[in-house]
Amino acid sequence: MSGPDEFEAIARLFRPLTRGAPEAFGLLDDAAAIPARPGQDLVITKDAILEGVHFPVGEAPDLVARKLLRVNLSDLAAKGAEPYGYFLAVSWPASWDGEARAAFARGLDEDGAAFGLTLLGGDTTSTPGPMTASATLLGWVPAGAMVRRGGAKPGDLVLVSGPIGDGLLGLAAARGEIADAELAVRYRLPTPRLDLRERLRAHAGAAADVSDGLIADAGHIGEASGTGISLRLEAMPLSAGARRWLEAQPNRAAALIRLASGGDDYEVVCTAAPDHAHALGLTVIGEVTEGAGVAVTFEGRALDAGAGGWRHA
Repeated sequence: MSGPDEFEAIARLFRPLTRGAPEAFGLLDDAAAIPARPGQDLVITKDAILEGVHFPVGEAPDLVARKLLRVNLSDLAAKGAEPYGYFLAVSWPASWDGEARAAFARGLDEDGAAFGLTLLGGDTTSTPGPMTASATLLGWVPAGAMVRRGGAKPGDLVLVSGPIGDGLLGLAAARGEIADAELAVRYRLPTPRLDLRERLRAHAGAAADVSDGLIADAGHIGEASGTGISLRLEAMPLSAGARRWLEAQPNRAAALIRLASGGDDYEVVCTAAPDHAHALGLTVIGEVTEGAGVAVTFEGRALDAGAGGWRHA
């Protein structure tokens, strides 16, 4: 982390987030040194968030920081990894004054403590554009045990860890388009499914977090595994808020496709052999098939789901 007039701010805002970890060198060096853990692999993931795209303009800075960590933690959860530390990069616009930056650091501190994360280094810059932040998260798994996208096999079941569609509806709630405070909170502060990591390592063949949309992310598993995926939308778990919204929609099948394509749910979609699926304790929503692509049905009727989620340019 370097730049004109930034050293004092780094010492004041971010050095405490290292929690004294010797590998961070007090953020006084240009790099960190990560000691090896015998018998474990280091898992690395990175996501960025952009003001006006991934969070609303004017969002509380502490919530922005916490969401940044949580969307990255969701990737670690899907890999079956134990969180360890992170590198941070932030580009501050002029509208983010000292108070906003301090609140951002407090958000990092709060969730860093809650999830066992240590800040190891990074960079801060100024920008004329919207606020942008990215985090590179590190986690540990037993050697060879990371749950990949590419482990699905025909005949496996497809499962999901929790409600789908709350990210889409939560964004609408955050914008004031629908009235549901609980959905807005779920959008602003998703819960990474770190509670699943041991079960995923023991029983899942493949896994991904649901960030782009359930249909799209299940498709990522199929693509990486060289298989097809069949999903039954009527089996998809929904929150109470999503069920209320669904009841008001004129076309139930089309509405379910919207929920399954919306993204930002940060649940885990995974596959497992039938004799392992019960041990995962998740909801079965489909099967892994021969072939390629994602087939989506509703009560036995084939549907056209389009791209099935967010596609990055």
